[in-house]
Amino acid sequence: MSTALLVIDVQAGVVRPCLDADAVVARIHTLVSRARSAGVPVVWVQDEQDFPFGTDDWQLAAPLIRDAGEPLVRKTYRDSFVDTDLRAVLDGLDVTHLVVTGAQTDYCVRTTAGRAAAEGYDVSLVADAHTTTDAHHDGVTVPAAHVIAHTNMYWSGLRYPGRRFRVPEAAAVDFSG
Repeated sequence: MSTALLVIDVQAGVVRPCLDADAVVARIHTLVSRARSAGVPVVWVQDEQDFPFGTDDWQLAAPLIRDAGEPLVRKTYRDSFVDTDLRAVLDGLDVTHLVVTGAQTDYCVRTTAGRAAAEGYDVSLVADAHTTTDAHHDGVTVPAAHVIAHTNMYWSGLRYPGRRFRVPEAAAVDFSG
């Protein structure tokens, strides 16, 4: 199984209002370091619909820094595969398993992870390495912690033929093989 770490929209403007953002970004930073040490590719996705290229809010949240040789996928939709080169990037790296992190849980993370599953990838959604804000709809507010917990629960029960889906904590992600 060829694995890649996918870091979705962990940008200053995206994570600033999110739940436990500093701790989530710190866990992602550790995952990035561990992936690099293990020779696992890190693929970065950045939103350009709400955060124009090059602006302060578009930049990766500190202390994250993309290495020059690491792929950057620039997107304008919640689904990181739509109108991007993400599939080509993953194919070029012979990726079959994605370790998914990022923001926001209920938008770009869940949409991209779901698409990856439908596209045939094994997916590990890192339980404590994605975040979001409170969700508001029709006068109802769902706390961010509930959105994250529900997404982890949903993902842990997802089944597709011949595919594996996991929801490990960041500390339990194994990049060794």
